[in-house]
Amino acid sequence: MDSLSPTPRTTIGRGRNRAVEDRAILHAFLEDALLAHLGVVARDHPVVLPTAFGVDLEGPDASGSLYLHGSVAAGWLAKALERDVCVTITELDGLVAGRSAFHHSMNYRSAVVIGRARLVDDAGEREQALAAVVDHMIPGRWATLRPSTRKELAATAVLAVPLAEASMKQRSGGPVDEPEDIAAGVWGGHIPLLRNAGLPVGDEDSQGPVPSDVAARAADLAC
Repeated sequence: MDSLSPTPRTTIGRGRNRAVEDRAILHAFLEDALLAHLGVVARDHPVVLPTAFGVDLEGPDASGSLYLHGSVAAGWLAKALERDVCVTITELDGLVAGRSAFHHSMNYRSAVVIGRARLVDDAGEREQALAAVVDHMIPGRWATLRPSTRKELAATAVLAVPLAEASMKQRSGGPVDEPEDIAAGVWGGHIPLLRNAGLPVGDEDSQGPVPSDVAARAADLAC
């Protein structure tokens, strides 16, 4: 087992029974999840930004890289390079109905990655990173697209956050209620939440059938 080996600031305190120790589980979760949130301190206040992401476990960062992208004109970009950032990825898997307000909860998988983001300026790594982001959304999509133009690349910043400093927690199942509440006969349980993709919808300019990569991704995400 390749341990996550968290640093003091990614060591889980409360809810240690939900902590994930195996780095392979983190990697599998990152492959499955779709949305990340990037936390930065911009000017005099924190900002948390939703973003697509990609993962490369064999890149220049020994622990693997989490790739994010944004506009070069974004006000948060320079701040994200000046100090450590925090990236959080969460999938909500259920609502837990306890027998008391205290024991209501959620089922989830969540990872926190802390580290110093670096600007990816190597042309080869930039292309690989952007491909990782696109293919994370729709596997195989990058190979079907025209090459990015110089103007598009000049307008796009790519950040790499090392996966070395990370933690993960997950919860599943029903509530953990007090024995006396269970004995009282009140119902307890959970509501599973599932991602469900509909059929692909072409825009008004689309021609021909739905591409195989898009159709396959929709089928993969369908319940």
